[in-house]
Amino acid sequence: MSIALYTSTLKKLNSKIIPFAIIGYFIANLDKTNISIAALQMNADLGLTASMYGLGVGMFYISYIIFEIPSNIIMTRVGARVWIARIMITWGLVSAGMSLVQTPTQLYVMRFLLGMAEAGFTPGIIYYISCWFPRSNRARAMSFFYMGSVLASIIGLPMSGSILNMHGIADIAGWRWMFAIEGLPAVILGIIILWRLPSSPEKATWLSEPEKKWLITQLEEDNKDVVVNKNHSWLSSLKNRVVLLLSLVWFLQAFGSIGITLFLPLILKSIVSEQSNFVISLLSAVPFVFACLFMYLNGRHSDMTKERSLHMGLPLILAGISLAIAIYSNNLLLSYILLVLTVGFNFALTPIFWAVTTEKLAGVAAAASIAFINTIANFVGLGLPPLLGKIKDLTDSYHYGLLIVAIALVLGGIVGIVVARPNKNTATEDPALTS
Repeated sequence: MSIALYTSTLKKLNSKIIPFAIIGYFIANLDKTNISIAALQMNADLGLTASMYGLGVGMFYISYIIFEIPSNIIMTRVGARVWIARIMITWGLVSAGMSLVQTPTQLYVMRFLLGMAEAGFTPGIIYYISCWFPRSNRARAMSFFYMGSVLASIIGLPMSGSILNMHGIADIAGWRWMFAIEGLPAVILGIIILWRLPSSPEKATWLSEPEKKWLITQLEEDNKDVVVNKNHSWLSSLKNRVVLLLSLVWFLQAFGSIGITLFLPLILKSIVSEQSNFVISLLSAVPFVFACLFMYLNGRHSDMTKERSLHMGLPLILAGISLAIAIYSNNLLLSYILLVLTVGFNFALTPIFWAVTTEKLAGVAAAASIAFINTIANFVGLGLPPLLGKIKDLTDSYHYGLLIVAIALVLGGIVGIVVARPNKNTATEDPALTS
């Protein structure tokens, strides 16, 4: 095949598929994590202790865990376009409804409903991307997708902090304005996806016939050496050793992505309590600028060198070491810089992780496996926030909780290096560039 055909196909995939993924994940993470900014006002209004706030955060993950795998299985049967649109519309409505809560119990219920509505979105998009992008470009595609998550912190945290300043308009609290305003974009994008997003390469009207033929052939070639393929049942795939090890890596990294992300504004507030909520939101956003950069560079370098193992494990180890040093540093600036690096390194493995996962799994079993892997990680969201909140209430410090996070990240990096080692029969050449 010609380089021109390869280039034109990938250019169209990047322009037609990636924007939906980035914007969708941006909105998903904004609506999931904006509670960390709302907490700066909401906790006092609802009378929430740190433990109660942690429980409220964790309620999201109970329903998310329950409905994650069924959601992805349904998606493979009804089509990505319809199911992803359904997910976005329902979670947008629930997120906006968070503005109406009056008691801690109502907060718990709404967070549970939000997890139920959003369940399946992240693994669904990951599976969807793997159905479009060949192995040679998958890590970069995954890095772009996860930039949506990072942008939710870079742009979303300061935006949420500024919306808090609407406090008192129409006698409505700022955090209520924030939930109401930030829930609506998900509904709008869900409707657009239902209208514009194709379910598979075969149905993409913007691909020429030669481009479709090359892409489908390349994807079939990439799936020849997977350890879990379309002939596996979704239930048997969940017992596979590779799936279990990948689940362990993603579980351990979630200590950083969930624990630090959802508590970073409160951690910074406890360190520099004299700063305004808007300044805290800006300080909370800076680490995710580096996360965005680290993800892209690590994903690009991994694709170019065709090396996955070290690109997946080392960033997590460095994240854990950075966090451990930050905990015991008495220099506020150094501690903040190390927190920035922790977040950056923690996210750097993400595109590599999902590239490795989708290179080893294929078919409907892959959809269930990806959902299973993501579900296992969400147990961290269920247990870690209440634990961090309880430790803070008991010790008046986040140090011991963050040390647990640091240890988990180092262990995750070690397991990641092992599981990402290539299959012996994996091709080392990029067919797109050698033919």
